[in-house]
Amino acid sequence: MTIAMALLGAGRIGKVHAQAIAGNPDARLVAVADAFPQAAQDIANQHGCAVRSIDEIADDPTVDAVIICTPTNTHADLIEQFSRKGKAIFCEKPVDLDLNRVKSCLTVAEEQGARLMLGFNRRFDPHFGAVKQAIVSGKVGTVEQITITSRDPGLPPFEYMDVSGGIFRDMTIHDFDMARFLLSEEIAAVQATASVLVDPRVADHNDFDTATVILTTESGKQCTILNSRRATYGYDQRIEVLGSSGLVAAENQRPVSIEIANEDGYTRPPLHDFFMTRYTEAYAAEIAAFVAAIRDDTAASPSGHDGMMALALAEAALKSVAEARVVRMSEII
Repeated sequence: MTIAMALLGAGRIGKVHAQAIAGNPDARLVAVADAFPQAAQDIANQHGCAVRSIDEIADDPTVDAVIICTPTNTHADLIEQFSRKGKAIFCEKPVDLDLNRVKSCLTVAEEQGARLMLGFNRRFDPHFGAVKQAIVSGKVGTVEQITITSRDPGLPPFEYMDVSGGIFRDMTIHDFDMARFLLSEEIAAVQATASVLVDPRVADHNDFDTATVILTTESGKQCTILNSRRATYGYDQRIEVLGSSGLVAAENQRPVSIEIANEDGYTRPPLHDFFMTRYTEAYAAEIAAFVAAIRDDTAASPSGHDGMMALALAEAALKSVAEARVVRMSEII
């Protein structure tokens, strides 16, 4: 069975997913839609698919699934539209920036029996996956503390900052999902602090560029998330998990993993410069997981619920910063 897939959105991440579909023997990209015709045509030319409107794709019974890479404010409406058309849906995070809108959207998807997967690609990173496997296999005992470090090399464009929902909903949301993934236990309380340290203009856009979050589960397990929009040394992505009988850590990755020793000391090549190169394998693996869920008629993961919970944690972090206190998740959801 070859899954016929359509791509909604032909921007940067759309191109990545188109390439992942092209490299999967069980999938075929049959159509692409974008508000900018040339962007859609470029992907169509590269992958031999048709340029079509979103409505045409929705009404085509031969399209099995869609990959939603359009702007965030369109995600919920598109999920509802394609749920009602019986298509399997992969959607980039978040479903929406408003938690109530997410809830109503997921209700529609559930009522329609839609297979919905959210694009938290870091779950599919082989290094982070190995950390998860070490936990599951009991190699570090019972998890007690997790530290997630996630720092970008630089600020995003200010015009993007205005529509992104802010650092917690846009950047930390990946780390919130990873915390839930590794803890395998829901978060009970959130304490966050955030500052503008990289560029004072960030404050003019009602955002932060530096944040620290402490998550605590009901049983007392802790996860600390460290975020910054400035890492002069590259794209900093690390995880450390301390358990009752040991520790497992995923270190930073480099395009070339070598070490040189000479009279100047020990040196290694620089880190990846951004997520597009750091998570290449993860993007391909998540599309493969989506295709497999359709092929094998199994539930897709991460689910819409996972997306909702990550956004709820972002809302709790924002509330914690605004009110300078620990926020219980029962206040949010």
